[in-house]
Amino acid sequence: MNLRQITIKDQLGLKKVYFDSIQSLDEKIYSKEQKRAWSSQAWNNPNFDESIIKGKGWLISKQGNIIAFATRYPTDRIALFYCIGKFQRKGYGSKLLNKLEDEAKKEGLDSLYTEASLISYDLFLKNKWEIIRKEKVMINNIVFERYKMIKIIKIN
Repeated sequence: MNLRQITIKDQLGLKKVYFDSIQSLDEKIYSKEQKRAWSSQAWNNPNFDESIIKGKGWLISKQGNIIAFATRYPTDRIALFYCIGKFQRKGYGSKLLNKLEDEAKKEGLDSLYTEASLISYDLFLKNKWEIIRKEKVMINNIVFERYKMIKIIKIN
């Protein structure tokens, strides 16, 4: 396993991880229509590219293939947080989350926030994040529920 900073050259590989991560989700939680609407964001959402280009992020690779990644953009927001389906629930998300939190602490940030999916919010809760509220958003005219979450990271 290799943990390293994301570079612009990783963009296509990150989009593949994003797409696979969403497509592998259980259809009891997200319907086919929701997964199609959400996964298409890798190719037609400028915010995705902006999070990679302007954000600060890390990826985990195995045998040269990207299997998970996470970015902060802007600095106090976890914007992208994805793992290939067959590598989920193996600790890679926690490694990435800890890395992002450690970096933010070193930069002097007081807190981090995110909008967590119905899948990822459990991981955030396990890592001492708090739910601010549940919210509904539209992606390609399809309704999604997610959790607005925060973690206070400032060391007093």
